[in-house]
Amino acid sequence: MTEQRLVAGVDCSTQATKVVVCNAETGEVLREGRAPHPDGTQVDPAAWWKAWEIASDGLLDGVEAISIGGQQHGMVLLDEAGEVVHPAVLWNDTSSADATAELVSELGGPGAWADAVGSVPVPSFTVTKLRWIRDADASAPADAARRAAAERAAAVVLPHDWMMHRLAADRQGISGITTDRGDASGTGWWSPATNTYRPDLVELAFGRSLELPRVAGPAEIVGRTASGAALAAGTGDNMAAALGLDLQPGDVAVSLGTSGTAFARSADPTADASGLVAGFADATGGYLPLVCTLNAARVLSATAELLGMDLETFNDAALTSSGTDGLVLLPYLDGERTPDLPHSTGLIYGLTRATAKPATMARAAVEGLLCGLADAVDALRAQGLPVRRILLLGGAARSRAVQALAPALLGAEVILPEPAEYVALGAARQAAWALTGTDTPPTWQVPSGKPEPSVMTDAEAARVRSLYTQTLTNTRPLLSTPYNR
Repeated sequence: MTEQRLVAGVDCSTQATKVVVCNAETGEVLREGRAPHPDGTQVDPAAWWKAWEIASDGLLDGVEAISIGGQQHGMVLLDEAGEVVHPAVLWNDTSSADATAELVSELGGPGAWADAVGSVPVPSFTVTKLRWIRDADASAPADAARRAAAERAAAVVLPHDWMMHRLAADRQGISGITTDRGDASGTGWWSPATNTYRPDLVELAFGRSLELPRVAGPAEIVGRTASGAALAAGTGDNMAAALGLDLQPGDVAVSLGTSGTAFARSADPTADASGLVAGFADATGGYLPLVCTLNAARVLSATAELLGMDLETFNDAALTSSGTDGLVLLPYLDGERTPDLPHSTGLIYGLTRATAKPATMARAAVEGLLCGLADAVDALRAQGLPVRRILLLGGAARSRAVQALAPALLGAEVILPEPAEYVALGAARQAAWALTGTDTPPTWQVPSGKPEPSVMTDAEAARVRSLYTQTLTNTRPLLSTPYNR
């Protein structure tokens, strides 16, 4: 019997590090590990390394290649020696909201940014975080450390870049750090259409140049670990998920984790001047138009906690309600990225004695979450992408209420793939690809799912979405006003 070759894929996400070890030929998962990350929107990258050590402990014997799918957009600043000079500022930190508005205006507006890098920056993007840290007031005690970090910074990298460099046996300072097309496309200073950096945009944001990682090819081996395992290029978490799912034309992945995302593979780059669709690259040499919301699974858990319910009881309550009778929940609990309302909070509209019921509130939370993602899917349609079926992923996809309402609200057949760590699986598939050196990734068996029946008619879905849109339109001035959190 031929001995199987092993590869490891890592999901270094907002909440945890997850590791899978797979058969390089088939994709069969043979070993798994997990370790949590600290909560917060600014995190010492050393916490990711510690989580990696815990999650991978005892799993890597015989592994020939490793790849990492990392949370997108996070800003890691390094000095000349490669030391971290400031806690990593994560994608869900909206401190750079004002800096974002400045940057968009300074380049000439949303259209200029879409033309330059395929995306209009929102506070999640790394480029806005550079401006935020640059503008720290050195005279203010609370800002002194931030200003000192800006002065020491010699390089800016992303979470997956930092982790891959830390894994390399021959790392030296900031020399040799690499990234990939997928993750680079979320910075705001790399163009998927031209496959080139825009260092002028780094200087626009930061006031001076910084060292940037080399953009590696999709199947490139970029280094070796101390044990000799090959290091693949790695990529962003959404790009790795697309690779793990083996998305095909007409497929749209809708992921309901900490954030909500809707994305699809495309043969051509996109440039949406409205800012709804980010024109990202994927992990294979193509493109991955994507819409992201800040609020997803935690909308359900927060509402369940408010109602004094566990999630199972919450689902039962949402499904026993025949509707919301006009109650709308705009689920912007942590501010929002799409629509671009970084200062917003959640909003409940239509509260009366008739609608002030736990089941009605539970139903409104599920509908509000899905209406935001339905707008995301429609934005992809507006870019000319076909939407034949939705692959529903993430923690909130396990909600029976979400499964029951999603087909009608999202406007397409909904498939629930078997639960799996798709980001880590995609990273492992990239590692296997790097071992083979072929033109295309290896063909792996992707866990399949079944269509989900809907309990909502198309007419009911149209009414729900219309009321959601009307409520958002009427309250947008209020939602745009900074709120003292």
